[in-house]
Amino acid sequence: MKNIHPEFHYQTRELGVQISDTLGEPPDRKRYERVIASLIGEYAKGTVIDDVNMLSFALVDHLVFGDAAGLMAEARRYNEGDADKVMQMVSCSTATTGDALAAVFAADPELARKAIITAYLFKHPKGWKDEDHSLDALQEEEDKANADEDEDESYHGENIEHLFDTRGDGND
Repeated sequence: MKNIHPEFHYQTRELGVQISDTLGEPPDRKRYERVIASLIGEYAKGTVIDDVNMLSFALVDHLVFGDAAGLMAEARRYNEGDADKVMQMVSCSTATTGDALAAVFAADPELARKAIITAYLFKHPKGWKDEDHSLDALQEEEDKANADEDEDESYHGENIEHLFDTRGDGND
């Protein structure tokens, strides 16, 4: 398991929520495909929405990932990376998607890099893990540490006979 940057973890989780919300309950695949086609069409025309999650949402089902190890290495850094290198690690399943990605890359290479990595992480969740920095996780870690300390203290305090006067001289 590889660690990833916390922001990629957040973006990946948000991508899952966005897909679920768009599909709806019960899932409406046709509606979902219309939304994706509309987004890809806008990106292909040169409209750039400066939102990693929105771009990864549009691309996630249309990217073919060629270099898993390279994408995982890039996922360790969120704000700095090699956008050209990441672009070489993917291909698109349709010409329109390729045009959309090329237009975004030309306008904002970092946005394209982040969206590609987010889409990859969403599609391959078993290949990575994120350190949990939430308050609940930190509290749980602190509680565990405190429980370990309590066990150590109780062990030392169980045998206290040595503290009492064993001579029996009556000094109480």
